[in-house]
Amino acid sequence: MSRYRKNTVESYMDNLPERMLNLKVERLERKLQAIDGKGYKAYKEIQGSYDGKGFTLHIDYVQGDPFASPSRIRVVVNPLSKPFKAEWLEAAWRRTALEDFLAREVGQAIRTKQPAAKRDGGTGSSGLIWIDAPGQEVLMRTAVVARLEQVEVRLSVGLPAAGRRILGKQAAGLLCRVVPDIVLQAMSGFSWEVLQEHLRTADRQQAIREYLKRERCVAFVANGAILPRESGVSNRPLSRGNVVPFQAPPSMERSIPLPDGTTITGMAVPEGVTLIVGGGYHGKSTLLQAIERGVYNHLPGDGREYVITDESACKIRAEDGRRVEKVDITPFISNLPFGKDTNRFTTEDASGSTSQAANIMEALEMKTRCLLIDEDTSATNFLVRDARMQRLVGKEKEPITPFIDRVRELYDRHGVSTIIVLGGSGDYFDAADRVIMMDEYSPRDVTEEALAIARELDSRRQMERGEGFTAPTERYPLPDSFDAAAGKKEKISAKGLSAILIGRSQVDLSNVEQLADPSQTRAIADMLRILFRRSFSKGEGLREAIDRLYEQVAGEGLDVISPFRGQHPGDLALPRKHELAAAVNRMRTLRVK
Repeated sequence: MSRYRKNTVESYMDNLPERMLNLKVERLERKLQAIDGKGYKAYKEIQGSYDGKGFTLHIDYVQGDPFASPSRIRVVVNPLSKPFKAEWLEAAWRRTALEDFLAREVGQAIRTKQPAAKRDGGTGSSGLIWIDAPGQEVLMRTAVVARLEQVEVRLSVGLPAAGRRILGKQAAGLLCRVVPDIVLQAMSGFSWEVLQEHLRTADRQQAIREYLKRERCVAFVANGAILPRESGVSNRPLSRGNVVPFQAPPSMERSIPLPDGTTITGMAVPEGVTLIVGGGYHGKSTLLQAIERGVYNHLPGDGREYVITDESACKIRAEDGRRVEKVDITPFISNLPFGKDTNRFTTEDASGSTSQAANIMEALEMKTRCLLIDEDTSATNFLVRDARMQRLVGKEKEPITPFIDRVRELYDRHGVSTIIVLGGSGDYFDAADRVIMMDEYSPRDVTEEALAIARELDSRRQMERGEGFTAPTERYPLPDSFDAAAGKKEKISAKGLSAILIGRSQVDLSNVEQLADPSQTRAIADMLRILFRRSFSKGEGLREAIDRLYEQVAGEGLDVISPFRGQHPGDLALPRKHELAAAVNRMRTLRVK
């Protein structure tokens, strides 16, 4: 930014409250003063659009009560003081990075101004200003829409009230001054150098993803990456204590050319079967957790911004108690007692092994190319049966074909790779393409040692694989599975990150570990409505319907899934197809043919 432009912007912002009001925004101010002290429902009179100096304020939805969901507004800044470049909007990953950056800037401006906005107090959400600001992941969102010379910022605000009486003067200050002030400052005060670094990071991440596909790899972890997080409830990078930057083993180190002419070096994990081993607390699960979140891009400085994973990779775990609806689990489980059908396995209360088998088959149904498994969250009897147990309990008495006897076949015949964390079973050495040992958070390639041990110490276990691994059976959800009735009303809503309410039923997503943001869960709730009301009612299969919906989102934007006509859907983020399918599969009312 030139000194002249910077001074001009600062001068403009200093005088913003006096200069922003033209006749239309003044009309809004007069309306608010006129309804001061009236009952809260009188706020409905202000719904509409109002022009200001360099912006337009759209009041799309007015809450009916100070304790209800906040009002939804949009602020359109037009024209921008400096237009964006066309190439920033053409590629999907760049547009996502640009809008992500702008949402972060508005979020930071709100955090600065919010205390002043709420200073007058009030009941309920009075004075609240909120944007769906991103976390560590960079996701397609609906919070900001960027165009060449225009930005639309979508906010929620709490209209001020004392009890259920309107505080008109405070509302005028909030809507006519504070909110436009926040948005205009955010859109003109950011660093263009920081924005361009945000976009360069997205370009580099995309180049790494293209490299992985081209070179038949499933994951990349850059040298210098910071993998540990602050805590179990914070996804920010750990910045204190003994933080060990990642350093690739020389044998797995690769340098990837980047669009800006530089290269990035780190550990590339080829397709196939990869074991991550090591002692407890040496970083095995930390590495896998970073890889499982590498399906998403991360912001610069996250520490994991260059941990990149095949976008289709799915974390698989045991999930005791989940419902399963007509999933063919025969590749792993057959000949159950009392003749229970495993070709169309259905249960209201899956065990650890049956749930893990179902989770794998559902992931394969959605065309995953890589399974991510941690021994700590797996059913032990699903992963392996050693020679002694085989001797005591014969195969004729054991319905489970353990994963160890399918993992090689999954890759050799079906092209599905596996990365698995192990601390207690060396039997997997025989099936591995490579073995990484974590030693005090540093990786070592111990493949040759592991294979030598496997040759020297025969496990003596017998292969228990029976018939060949069959492709998942295509399933067709029935539209009457979706019942959103809750009394006289219909209700479908997300509850935080891990739950969706559909009528009187709850979809539990707490074990869907690659969900990253509550806004993704909100989007899933809206997508479920579309799938059952539109696609499944036409007889479309699960994968076909989800593919078609994502094609529509790619062409028209994420707004198309919102049920709110005339209101901005500013609180949605795009989930992956796999998490959407996981939500369908965990509906306790689901019925399929």
